Amino acid sequence: MKKIIFLLVISLPVWNKTYSQELDANVIVNYENLPVAAKDRLINFGTQIRDYLSNNKFTRQNWEGEKIKCNFNIFFTGASDELTYTAQLVISSQRTIEGTPRSSLMLSLMDNTWQFKYERNQAMYFNQTDFDPLTSFLDYYAYIIIGFDLDSYYRLGGTELFSRALDITVKGASSQFPDGWQSKSTAYNRRGLVENLVNAKFQQLRQDIFDYHYNGLDLYHSPKTKLQAQENMVKLIRNLEKVRSQLDPRSVLLKVFFDAKAGEFVEYLKDYKDKEIFNVLKKIDPSHISKYDEAFK
Repeated sequence: MKKIIFLLVISLPVWNKTYSQELDANVIVNYENLPVAAKDRLINFGTQIRDYLSNNKFTRQNWEGEKIKCNFNIFFTGASDELTYTAQLVISSQRTIEGTPRSSLMLSLMDNTWQFKYERNQAMYFNQTDFDPLTSFLDYYAYIIIGFDLDSYYRLGGTELFSRALDITVKGASSQFPDGWQSKSTAYNRRGLVENLVNAKFQQLRQDIFDYHYNGLDLYHSPKTKLQAQENMVKLIRNLEKVRSQLDPRSVLLKVFFDAKAGEFVEYLKDYKDKEIFNVLKKIDPSHISKYDEAFK
């Protein structure tokens, strides 16, 4: 339970756990596309990435409650020399649903443009000043994951983390490894995601994300509050419908959000009193029409 992370520590229940670090990272590395020599140089890479993500502290506060469970699946796609690598990354993170053993998928995305230098067993340092194509990339996603988590417990709670992620993209865009850090008209890019997150046009969505989780999912499993929980979840959908014409349909944030939540909408709203809500979802999220059609069956 992290709902009082910014309140005075003396007000916390004695059973609430406090951690220095925020992430509990699971890292899987696939080297199949690399030559044998490159695989040998990367033998400890996955362990180093896991330790970097799980042992560094990315916020200025003590972390109350469970660490954020996240998965980093790294697929190496090439090695141009003994130090320079390219890779794809599939990232996901989960948030515990209060009072249940279940979790809510917060992020599920693929980043196809990671290029960096790595020397076998090189030390990895958390440095917020200088840009490094390896560790700054990890910092960026740590900030995004934590920011999404905080947005679900506090209105606009992730703003500071998203601002830090934006700073990294600015530095990355002018670095020797600019791919992915610049704005491009692709389905997903790092710059586009974080620019959406700090854009005033998406502030209402971020506030609705708080209500969706804190006053929706967290209350859904109690019979006394289930109906109100569904109403708070539906509010997000209705508000998106209202501003649909004002938002870029190619928005990276909308893609990332719906990729994570489309299945959840079906699961938690399938018995909602007004089935018309799924027609609304088909309009604002056409890429997942087949999922919403399931809700009518």
